[in-house]
Amino acid sequence: MTIALQGHFADRTTWSMQNCPVSRTLAAIGPPSAVLVLSEAYLGTSRFGDFVRNLGMTESAVTDRLRHLVNFGLLSKEPYQEPGQRTRYEYHLTKAGLALAPTLVSLMEWGDIYLESEEGRMVALVHADCGEAVMSQVRCEAGHDVGVHEVIMRPPLDPPEEDEQLTGVIPELPTVDTAGTPASDPTA
Repeated sequence: MTIALQGHFADRTTWSMQNCPVSRTLAAIGPPSAVLVLSEAYLGTSRFGDFVRNLGMTESAVTDRLRHLVNFGLLSKEPYQEPGQRTRYEYHLTKAGLALAPTLVSLMEWGDIYLESEEGRMVALVHADCGEAVMSQVRCEAGHDVGVHEVIMRPPLDPPEEDEQLTGVIPELPTVDTAGTPASDPTA
């Protein structure tokens, strides 16, 4: 059971996964520890020291992950200052960062099913309004549940119209090198 390929995708010798949406998304998200920083932001953490404490990561690792997530537009960096203190920064999810919520739910759900811990199930996500379990699903625009064997990968029929594009919703992502480092990052 695999995804069916049509059009120029049918000949696997003519294209590469190097610039596919999955590859670009993984480059934007960064290493697994960056996913943990992003997950912590979903839990409401916004200050550097709280990320370090809650994640048990070194300050330099948290600094690198926050910088990466800011550079790729998943987090914003906002200054704040407490009385008598120097200016510090808070980190907040952007629209692009918030749009990854279904992906993180999918990762949690997959890990819960296929990588059970010795302690058993550790967390449940539930809908605040009704209390039922939150789950990720693949559906078509008509609302049908879709299995992987029912998916066809093909070129888009028509390019999106100017007013259909998500202009301003997802920021322009910096170009990345083969290691996933933004070309615009001076620390690379």
